[in-house]
Amino acid sequence: MTRKIVYLPVSTTLDEAARAMRDADIGDVVVTDGSSLFGMVTDRDIVVRAVAEGRDARQTTLGSVTSRDIVMIDQSSTATEAATLMRDRAVRRILVCDTDRQLVGIVSLGDLAVRLDPSSALGEISEASPGR
Repeated sequence: MTRKIVYLPVSTTLDEAARAMRDADIGDVVVTDGSSLFGMVTDRDIVVRAVAEGRDARQTTLGSVTSRDIVMIDQSSTATEAATLMRDRAVRRILVCDTDRQLVGIVSLGDLAVRLDPSSALGEISEASPGR
């Protein structure tokens, strides 16, 4: 799990979000609407939902490409439970929260590969990746 969570408002443009991801060496940001959790955007979301559609990254906001289906898991859950949740919900990342439902991190598919099957190709690649 990464504890490096970057929060950006729905009004943030995609080029600003991409720079924030680059600067923090991460592939996702948590999107907020005021003090409320709005969703999550990944680098892949930006490419598939905006760039591939010819949208202007300087004009398009996070609010228009955000995945609103937020998948969360409690920090006391096991890696196997997280993997099962990812499989069942067909997602590559899930938000991790504490008992007060406050975000404490994000678990990615690569994180689980390192934990559950470190000798797999994905596990080895993920372990060697900076900013994991």
